[in-house]
Amino acid sequence: MRYSLSVYTVFCSLLGAATPALAQTPNQPEQDTQVVNYPVAFFDRYLPNTALDIVRQVPGFLLNDGDSSRGFGGAVGNILINDRRPSAKQDPPSQILLRIPASQVEKVELIRGPVRGIDLQGHATVANVILRQDAPAATRWEASMRYNFDFFPPTFDTGISISDRWGNIEYNAGIGARSSSSGDAGTDSEFDDSGNLIESTFDHTLSRVYDGSMNLNASSWVGENFVQLNTELFFEDRSANNDSFITPHPANGSSDVMIHSDSTVRRFELGADAERLLQQDLLGKAILLFFYQNRDALQTQINHDTSNNLTLQRIADTDTRTTEVITRLEFDWAKWPDHTLQTNFEFAYNVLDNGFARTDDTGTGPALVDVPGANTRVEEVRGDFMLQDTWSLGAFELDYGLGGEVSNLSQSGDAEQERDFFFLKPLILLTYSPDRRSQTRVRLVREVAQLNFNDFVSATVFEDDDLALGNPNLRPETTWVSELSHERRFGELGVVTLTAFHHWISEVQDLLPLTDEFEVPGNIGDGRRWGLELEGAVPLTLLGLTGSRLDLQLRWLDSSVTDPVTGDKRMLTSTTGFPKPLPFRQDLEYIIIVKYRQDFKEERISWGWEARERAERPRFKVNELEVFDEGIELNAFIETTRLWGLKIRVEGQDILDMNQSRDRIIYNGPRELSPVERTIVRDRNDGARLFVSVSGNF
Repeated sequence: MRYSLSVYTVFCSLLGAATPALAQTPNQPEQDTQVVNYPVAFFDRYLPNTALDIVRQVPGFLLNDGDSSRGFGGAVGNILINDRRPSAKQDPPSQILLRIPASQVEKVELIRGPVRGIDLQGHATVANVILRQDAPAATRWEASMRYNFDFFPPTFDTGISISDRWGNIEYNAGIGARSSSSGDAGTDSEFDDSGNLIESTFDHTLSRVYDGSMNLNASSWVGENFVQLNTELFFEDRSANNDSFITPHPANGSSDVMIHSDSTVRRFELGADAERLLQQDLLGKAILLFFYQNRDALQTQINHDTSNNLTLQRIADTDTRTTEVITRLEFDWAKWPDHTLQTNFEFAYNVLDNGFARTDDTGTGPALVDVPGANTRVEEVRGDFMLQDTWSLGAFELDYGLGGEVSNLSQSGDAEQERDFFFLKPLILLTYSPDRRSQTRVRLVREVAQLNFNDFVSATVFEDDDLALGNPNLRPETTWVSELSHERRFGELGVVTLTAFHHWISEVQDLLPLTDEFEVPGNIGDGRRWGLELEGAVPLTLLGLTGSRLDLQLRWLDSSVTDPVTGDKRMLTSTTGFPKPLPFRQDLEYIIIVKYRQDFKEERISWGWEARERAERPRFKVNELEVFDEGIELNAFIETTRLWGLKIRVEGQDILDMNQSRDRIIYNGPRELSPVERTIVRDRNDGARLFVSVSGNF
């Protein structure tokens, strides 16, 4: 940890060093063609209640909250507030914007290239929310109810936040609480190799969640240092019941299976950063971030036969503790004309400590079951740096640089392992902006994926009577990303962006065969992906639909990797399961998202709908092929601010109650090289929902 302390020393020196006259950024002229300004009046037609409502209506912009990757630089989203990113990860930008009343927003800048020393962190565009300096104190509140027509009870959600100033400290503080329920119901139909029905299982799952959070975001000038503080305290209690009824009743074995799960999550995050103009053309920033999470989970399975006799009692107890400490330094230097140099240094220390115990009782008493790799501790010490230059050449911007990442990864417990990694990460971005309405971008960069520590840890899967084994030998996936993008804006609202991409992937992360029955997360060789993306916002006034717009997101993709079981070429594996809403960027053949909205400004009423559809998603196991698929997700809403100054929104979610299917083809040996043993077809529906929310400011 001595490296962490040394960076902390530099952090403190930034707070105390003597500097010249106060300034926020190095002297650098702004490139007008790189910024599209939207004054807050532009968003009046959308009846915004929060800063999030405003950002969601920026034409041609898709909000990205970042991800949970370890480290700071690689996990941040594409939102700035007053030119700065919050020093937070678990409190995503969308939630911070949700706590800021719309009345405090002055304008939104859509930044499409390097300006004012702002690091885009690999994003093509970022939205910069500029807040009013003279805004009075404001309190925002919201209460909502979601009713599922197939599952009871309803979900209730409430939150309140205040934005104010205490002395010279500006702050936003909020609390929220939720009581939610969700579930699904359907059948599992099992067929033999000739297609004859063997058995049918009716499943019913109901989950209840109680959670709450407290957040504080504060900023102030301390002498010549601009300091920010971001904190989050979160807790969650979750319980779920899954009941399975099997017919026809087997002669031997279970006819009724009940699985119950309880889990609690407690987490805390504290982030702080300090920014200072060290010299006239040199801006420095230091970031400290601490995160801790504890998750306790207890899962039980009870099987009965046709006479209601107990045939199996299975218990799994898991305790997972996660810690992350990050220190980061950023410097922007604009001494040379038409150049801005940026350099970043980051140190991260990450720990996952997992404890696991499982017992099975078939009538002779509980017996401890050994799950190799379930009790383990994973530690990572990682450092990375990036040096890049932005060179302004009239209508052209050339952004180029070189970064590196070095890490030490060790594992103890059930598996003893220690490894070192080093990767170079060059980048180059050429942007051509002849005017504000047109921009062309060419990008080439090497990206290094962050390993998911959960892939190192083994666990049981009660629902499939299976094991999910961990792999201590997993290596990071690296990708050369190439993109060609062109953006065209027309009128006040219209924008269309077309992007072509090609990725060369080394050490593809997928499922690697371990035995004839088990697989682990592993590296299966080199792969590629390529495709097209079309994003746009189109006004429909020419069709006589006053105040209307159509937003489109279309993505087509193809990919290739050598299958480790069959030796043939196949597509990359996408995210499995049934997430809602369906995400846009995944390794699947296509996804289509269409949004329509019409605003009646004078009447203060808006309505609209949204439809999403995507291709099926295969998952390739050693002796099994899973295919996940679902229908069209359709949502519709109507909202108004006519009543008592409140914003009332009524929304129908998943109106069609789309069917969610999972087909499992199980082979009598290696997949596709052996005869089919059986097939299990799962159909689920989790119910159409009615969502009602009321929110206001005072």
